[in-house]
Amino acid sequence: MTARSRSTARASADSLLRDAAEAALAKKATDLVALDLRALDGVADHFLICSAQSEIQAKAIADAIEERLLEHGVKPWHIEGRESRRWILLDYVDFVVHVFHTRTREYYLLERLWGDAHRMDLGLAGTD
Repeated sequence: MTARSRSTARASADSLLRDAAEAALAKKATDLVALDLRALDGVADHFLICSAQSEIQAKAIADAIEERLLEHGVKPWHIEGRESRRWILLDYVDFVVHVFHTRTREYYLLERLWGDAHRMDLGLAGTD
């Protein structure tokens, strides 16, 4: 992969991450945090973490993100938690979206686990 194609892929992943955040906000997700994991030995380049007040809202947020990214021809490589709706994980390989029920997020403290990661500014109101 050339430097140009890597930067294009990074720009594309950053753009898709922003689209995912916009879709989550449209469904009233709260406490959105984008983490840059590239400097760490992470499982992906980025995490997008958000909260929902109910299991129904968590499903609606995950569905909205999946639909928005599908408009760009991007499907998740793997999905977990859709049945329980307490922690829905959408794995897009370059980035992973975590949609938490508020209480589940408080329990797992994923941001603390990845505390060495840099927070990204997505330029959207309602994001950290």
